[in-house]
Amino acid sequence: MASQPASIHRMRTSGQAAWIRTVVPISLLAGAIALGTRITTTTRLEPADFTFINGTEVQTLDPATVTGVPEGRVLRAIFEGLTVKDPATLEPMPGMAETWEISEDGLTYTFHLRHGARWTNGDEVTAQDFLYSWERFLNPSTAAEYAYQLWYVKGAKAYSTELDDQGHPLQPFDTVGIRALDDHTLEVVLDQPTPFFIQLTGFYPLFPVNRRCIEEAQELYPDTWQFEWLRPENIVTNGPYRVVQRRVNDRIRLRKSDSYWDRDSVAFETIDVLAVEQYLTNLNLYLQGDADWINFIPNQLIERLLQREDFNPTPYFGTYFYRVNTTRAPMDDPRVRRALALCMDRNAITKYVTKSGQMPWFSLVPYGMAGYTPQPLPHAAQVGENWESGLQKDIETAKALLVEAGYGPDGKTFPTIEIHYNTSETHRDVAELVADGWKRHLGINVKFLNQEWKVYLDTQNTLSYDVSRAAWIGDYLDPNTFLDMFVTGGENNKTGWGNARYDEMIELAKRETDPEQRFEYFYEAERVLTDELPILPIYSYTTQSIINPRVGGFPGNLLDEQFPKWWYFRSDEELAAARASQPPEWELVDAPGPADGLYPPNAPAGVFPVGDPRRSLSPLQLD
Repeated sequence: MASQPASIHRMRTSGQAAWIRTVVPISLLAGAIALGTRITTTTRLEPADFTFINGTEVQTLDPATVTGVPEGRVLRAIFEGLTVKDPATLEPMPGMAETWEISEDGLTYTFHLRHGARWTNGDEVTAQDFLYSWERFLNPSTAAEYAYQLWYVKGAKAYSTELDDQGHPLQPFDTVGIRALDDHTLEVVLDQPTPFFIQLTGFYPLFPVNRRCIEEAQELYPDTWQFEWLRPENIVTNGPYRVVQRRVNDRIRLRKSDSYWDRDSVAFETIDVLAVEQYLTNLNLYLQGDADWINFIPNQLIERLLQREDFNPTPYFGTYFYRVNTTRAPMDDPRVRRALALCMDRNAITKYVTKSGQMPWFSLVPYGMAGYTPQPLPHAAQVGENWESGLQKDIETAKALLVEAGYGPDGKTFPTIEIHYNTSETHRDVAELVADGWKRHLGINVKFLNQEWKVYLDTQNTLSYDVSRAAWIGDYLDPNTFLDMFVTGGENNKTGWGNARYDEMIELAKRETDPEQRFEYFYEAERVLTDELPILPIYSYTTQSIINPRVGGFPGNLLDEQFPKWWYFRSDEELAAARASQPPEWELVDAPGPADGLYPPNAPAGVFPVGDPRRSLSPLQLD
């Protein structure tokens, strides 16, 4: 039986943090939380400096095959790509590549890797590591859903998709535009100029992996090497932290890597990543001081939490939507899909279910990207006083569409459909509200299918559903990260839908160098998508994080990506300065942690050197 998540109790002594960890089965913990009691035992474990709750158990730590947000949070701690992102602006900064150049025609990128960067096994990180990792990523035998993110590279798509009868690439890898010119120089040649390619080099599927680590696992464990190389005792990484312990459905323990090239910029010695899915349990662990950061808030408590300084929702570059299996009747009829899309009370969902500033949404590309205007499903309902009257018009349109499709009193009986979602209180509540509207207004009966994360993903991948809960968070700040998903046969399409006009617009956008014309192609593609509706958009996200006010190096950004390398604990002085600049109506809360802070070894308390990204994040701007 797998170990269960632990409860962590923290106490401060003489201005410093004294830590007592008590291991408690999650079932017992949940019962105690329901009763409003605190559990104590005498079992003691070494505490982590920082603890965050990651929701579901991560499925893998292999950068090539990861697609989920929970996995990405861990990978950003243990691996590092050619570039890293500025935690506030998300602009690319040097990572494994110390410098790079882009040719005048925008096709050739030359990366100069830093000397002395090492893996946790002592190997130097070289250009050959990226060559091996990207070949592995593109090879169809790896089954990387994100492989298309490298298809902007010359020859990469052909290598991934043109296969022989055994499923092997027809083209040798040396036809792909990736070259290791020497140990510290990587050259990448693109098919056409791709403005966001440099952003992709900091995206976790393009992180390098250690060839020796994988090949040793293949030799020792020929049948199970895909899992064995990822065990804490085997995995070799190149990021600021390394994995030292993993207990399934409990925690991943990370420790600062002695071999990381910028080790002196890392403040925390250890980080615990807890796998706890229950929202109320998450919140109670945080309120008890047992976690420093949580990402999931019980809906019924959001309005109360909005008054606190540690909860400040901001726009998030993501869209919550339903996928529709367009290969099954009656969902194969666009009129049916449009009827379902129009008969959704999105305002009620955001007002009574999500409750933290989400926007009712009718398009795939979310709110927030400067210069881009999402193209919505035509609708009458508008946020504001006329929402109800507009929704009624949309409902009447939906009824007419179903009649036109042959359903209704004088036509066929609409079959019962099933809404499929992964385990979550929010997903359940949204599904129930949607189903209520479809039943009351369209006479459609709905069943629910709730599945754990891995089974849920398998159900989507095999198109074994009618309507399925989905969401997409942008991988980078560009419409392409959303719209490229739904090209015909795309790995993340998972609807069975395809459209030649849509594919053409996405391809033209990829090749277009003029920013305005490029957006015009995206606009046309999105209009095709919201006309045919293989997806039913519901709302545009906001962040839902609660973070210990003492934590620094943790700015908000549109992708809600956080980078463990930059985290630290503020001193009382720095915390007071930060609070002096926040709205006075915010309720101050407890901020557990050492009174004199916990800073990186190379920076005195509250003072960061010129050029260090954290300088702009600190409320103390001292020269």
